[in-house]
Amino acid sequence: IQIRSDKDKEIHIRYSITGVGADQPPMEVFSIDPVSGRMYVTRPMDREERASYHLRAHAVDMNGNKVENPIDLYIYVIDMNDNRPEFINQVYNGSVDEGSKPGTYVMTVTANDADDVTTANGMVRYRIVTQTPQSPSQNMFTINSETGDIVTVAAGLDREKVQQYIVIVQATDMEGNLNYGLSNTATAIITVTDVNDNPPEFTTSTVSINTSAHALRNGVAPLRDGTPHATCTRVLTCSPLGFSLPRGPREKMQQFAAAVDYEMNRAFMLTVMVSNQAPLASGIQMSFQSTAGVTISVTDVNEAPYFPTNHKLIRLEEGVPMGTVLTTFSAVDPDRFMQQAVRYSKLSDPANWLNINATNGQITTAAVLDRESDYIKNNVYEATFLAADNGIPPASGTGTLQIYLIDINDNAPELLPKEAQICEKPNLNVINITAADADIDPNVGPFVFELPSVPSAVRKNWTITRLNGDYAQLSLRIMYLEAGVYDVPIIVTDSGNPPLYNTSIIKVKVCPCDENGDCTTIGAVAAAGLGTGAIIAILICIIILLSMVLLFVVWMKRREKERHTKQLLIDPEDDVRDNILKYDEEGGGEEDQDYDLSQLQQPETMDHVLNKTPGVRRVDERPIGAEPQYPIRPVIPHPGDIGDFINEGLRAADNDPTAPPYDSLLVFDYEGSGSEATSLSSLNSSSSGDQDYDYLNDWGPRFKKLADMYGGGEED
Repeated sequence: IQIRSDKDKEIHIRYSITGVGADQPPMEVFSIDPVSGRMYVTRPMDREERASYHLRAHAVDMNGNKVENPIDLYIYVIDMNDNRPEFINQVYNGSVDEGSKPGTYVMTVTANDADDVTTANGMVRYRIVTQTPQSPSQNMFTINSETGDIVTVAAGLDREKVQQYIVIVQATDMEGNLNYGLSNTATAIITVTDVNDNPPEFTTSTVSINTSAHALRNGVAPLRDGTPHATCTRVLTCSPLGFSLPRGPREKMQQFAAAVDYEMNRAFMLTVMVSNQAPLASGIQMSFQSTAGVTISVTDVNEAPYFPTNHKLIRLEEGVPMGTVLTTFSAVDPDRFMQQAVRYSKLSDPANWLNINATNGQITTAAVLDRESDYIKNNVYEATFLAADNGIPPASGTGTLQIYLIDINDNAPELLPKEAQICEKPNLNVINITAADADIDPNVGPFVFELPSVPSAVRKNWTITRLNGDYAQLSLRIMYLEAGVYDVPIIVTDSGNPPLYNTSIIKVKVCPCDENGDCTTIGAVAAAGLGTGAIIAILICIIILLSMVLLFVVWMKRREKERHTKQLLIDPEDDVRDNILKYDEEGGGEEDQDYDLSQLQQPETMDHVLNKTPGVRRVDERPIGAEPQYPIRPVIPHPGDIGDFINEGLRAADNDPTAPPYDSLLVFDYEGSGSEATSLSSLNSSSSGDQDYDYLNDWGPRFKKLADMYGGGEED
């Protein structure tokens, strides 16, 4: 709502509100814009907690002076169907006499709804979902949709055929609308009570039996009614074997039959009369007694153990811990006088959840029972057990145990969908979200969808609007959000007791949209996960990488050029190592061979070296005296620049007088102060005339230099 004073055109006015929901607990449910006077609700409201609010609005000027008298604001919370009907009891027990007429009252079931009962949200309607068994008709009962009264609707209730009915009743709000209403179920167990409408009657007047004592114990005179209307008096009118049948109820006869033993009595011939102690119901025109002749031959056989209750049904909640005792599923061995032992074992346990004690048949859990398992069918887990005796030959019997698992809230809801797409500007489209829960009613919906408070950007950018108990809408809160992929966390809580919640992540692709609200092609690329800033950063990195590669290539080419330039400084033709090959020494002439080589091998004295003027010496002499100390050159080159290392080593070699360069003459020994061989200038060619060296041109490229120097040509 918006409040406004007529005086706001004359002066500036500030608005405020007080009362419960504003400045009184619960605090700040409502807020007001002090300038525009618009009132807002700040959080979701629950009518079941508080249905209405009474606030007072105030208008003051900039100095706090009252401009208008306060006005009363009454805010009513409109009910929403967020509560399902709840039955007072989950199981109702009732009874009805057999043979009752249609319309006979049986029982009443009641469900309450916390929503507003004056609206459809709180109006509960009842219906019968299933009836088990469906005999003699599938609709033996009906229920008043408004009051919950269950009455008979068909004739034919017969306790001797069906003793009990299990009826599943469903309560639905919204006046029973199954499409929009919330539902809950309860179980009504209806017991058919007995009336004395059948006199005792033998199935045949003459009975011949050739069987074991076990079959005799199971009843010679089968009766149609049970206690109390089946309490009969039996009289043995003819007994050739000479024993008497005591008068009394049916259990007395069973006690008598149990004493029969094959080793003591192998045959019996009896005439038995049976009568009903209680009077028959009114309108029954039948005899109250019956007689039969019975011939019994008893044979002794090893009979298999049997389970008295087969199938045996037990109910318990899922999730019971391992080792829990469930029940005792024991068998009875009819051969009680054979002193046989019964051993138990598992015959079928699909999930391997159960253990059975081999001696007493006690059933315990071997694992945690899970109702959501694939081995569960209609909430029932079924296992089969074997009971075997040690008779000769051995005999065995089977029994089936059915475990009805009651659901507990042990599965948190999961958000659906996992991915969605939305426009970067609001009011164009929204995302419909829901939840999936592996549990069943009432541990599923209605669900609560919330945005977490941390990180704060989630609630700043996004908002959730609830549609109903199972659906909500996710939309943008801000006016614009940059295109990209965002992980939006959403907290989903179910309606179980206690409720479970789960924080799920939905990947939302935010992209530019056209006028129809569809994502554009460029927007789809931008929303693929990279924003404009990220794309620019990647391009800058690629440019830097390419620049580094280009600089490296330029540097390598420069190094190659420098290396090639150094090689060009040496003329290949001047490289004597490549052009002159030493094959042998020719030796001197005959006149030059008469000299003493000892003068070349060892000098006569070292005085000429020691008396030299300082600073004057031959380049091929080893210096005499103290040698200067030079720093030791590093063995490992500096990793920065190989060229610098080579130049440093070359410079050190050039400045080291103890290490002659490779391109100079090596001094092997000193020649001496003078040579006895005198001058070699007298050496001359053996021929007085000019010699022809043109043949050097035919010796190949290695002698080309000599051919140019000594060979004759036009230039000569």
